[in-house]
Amino acid sequence: MEKIPNDSLKSLGQDIIEGPTIFGHPKGLMTLFFTEMWERFSYYGMRALLILFMTTPIIGGGLGFDDRTSTAIYGLYTMGVYLLALPGGWFADRLFGLKKSVWYGGIIITIGHFTMAVPGMVYFFSDHTSEITELSSLDINSFFIGLILIVVGTGLLKPNISSIVGQLYPAGSSKRDAGFSIFYMGINLGAFIAPIACSTLAVYNWHLGFGLAGLGMFIGLIQYKLTGKYLDGKGEDVKASSPTELESRARMIKYSTLAMMISIVVVILMFMGVIPIDAFAISKLAYNIIGIITVLYFGYIFLFGGLNKDEFKKTWAIVIVIIFSALFWSGFEQAGSSLNLFAERFTDRSFMGWEIPTGYFQSINSMFIILFAPFFGAMWVWLGRKNLEPSSPLKFAFGLLLLGVGFLVMFFAAKIAASGDLAAPTWLIFTYLLHTFGELSLSPVGLSLTTKLAPEKYQGQMMGMWFISVALGNLIAGRIAGEVSGGSEEALQAMPSQYMMIVATVVGAGVLLLLLSRPIKKLMGNVH
Repeated sequence: MEKIPNDSLKSLGQDIIEGPTIFGHPKGLMTLFFTEMWERFSYYGMRALLILFMTTPIIGGGLGFDDRTSTAIYGLYTMGVYLLALPGGWFADRLFGLKKSVWYGGIIITIGHFTMAVPGMVYFFSDHTSEITELSSLDINSFFIGLILIVVGTGLLKPNISSIVGQLYPAGSSKRDAGFSIFYMGINLGAFIAPIACSTLAVYNWHLGFGLAGLGMFIGLIQYKLTGKYLDGKGEDVKASSPTELESRARMIKYSTLAMMISIVVVILMFMGVIPIDAFAISKLAYNIIGIITVLYFGYIFLFGGLNKDEFKKTWAIVIVIIFSALFWSGFEQAGSSLNLFAERFTDRSFMGWEIPTGYFQSINSMFIILFAPFFGAMWVWLGRKNLEPSSPLKFAFGLLLLGVGFLVMFFAAKIAASGDLAAPTWLIFTYLLHTFGELSLSPVGLSLTTKLAPEKYQGQMMGMWFISVALGNLIAGRIAGEVSGGSEEALQAMPSQYMMIVATVVGAGVLLLLLSRPIKKLMGNVH
């Protein structure tokens, strides 16, 4: 009998999955797959409606906000989803454990969606729907409270469910990457189905669409609880092992409860009008605060972080990656705001006598990811075998250039709209295709590159800074969207030149990154 090498035995041991399996993967993966699928269903279903609901006149069942306010709120909301992933992970690590954090997060998300849905449903099923000419305080309060709850719940659920996926596999398992690929397919499946389903109901009433998004998360929670036995031993409660740790946890709970109570009081005062709400001003303040914190953090790391020469160079590479990442997401995240409004206002959506709901266009990106992600993965592997695979900085540059070309398509579509005609839907579809190619070039690279470049003692913090760059990009996206939404005749005529300005900025950044790719590679050292 042929003897199996020791390395092969070690590899076989790493791929032994404990507990019940399905198609060679832990059954717990399916639990997390469907939980994440339904959570993304709820997120992208509501996201497809959000900007449209805010800008729709009150008589049409919306909030009647102007474009500037609506896009600022949208930017703050999407920023908050990423920003609260940091404390969400912290609470899981120190207080609740991963599994309970996912459960609590899902409950909070569900309550948030239903908070947004129920007041409007009351109107829908009453006899006075057509007589609504002004918003009640209940409408406004439930809307903002619902958004806040969804942000908090997503912050608890989103980072921690991915961590549980990693715990399903033994260290060094070759199946781990495949498991994450299956898991991420659930994300895109939920993101593809949700805008179509929720937008179909929103045609009749916005709040029915919000309600369906909440129902999706509720279904996800039910299956999470029913199949939770497959996660036994994974992501369990955090156990305090000493009196000192017990005392530390008690302090954390006390301070966290105090901070939560102060936040609730501030929110109540805002809703009562004691503290005025100016979404655009809050957006500007958040932008400045994040910028200052980022500069101070990296300044501290460089001056007092105890970095050696190699770590110093690699941290500078992370700074560059984060800057270009924020720029990319500020353009890419126009999908749910300005491009969504373009689909609503300036796109011919008629098809055989039927008007396609605007939110359907929000499924295009996910559809393209499902179709082309395997192709991109195979392409990088094929190029790697031939020693032709582009470096990470070059992939980043390609992502920015593709994003810019996508906005060049929108420049021509905007010229059609400015002339008074409706643009064909193919303009938006082609833009989303190019933006998806840009995302597939940049997004997987950025996260991986940050983990490889980060100094060992700052791994978690550097990952946090990556998510802050995504949050900042979402915030900037909301501010940009208010300028290119075409909400007035004057804004419509200016829209082509504004899109061209975005093209010049993004393409210029891509070209700059191409020029900097060699110096950045030197900073990266042995990382590629």
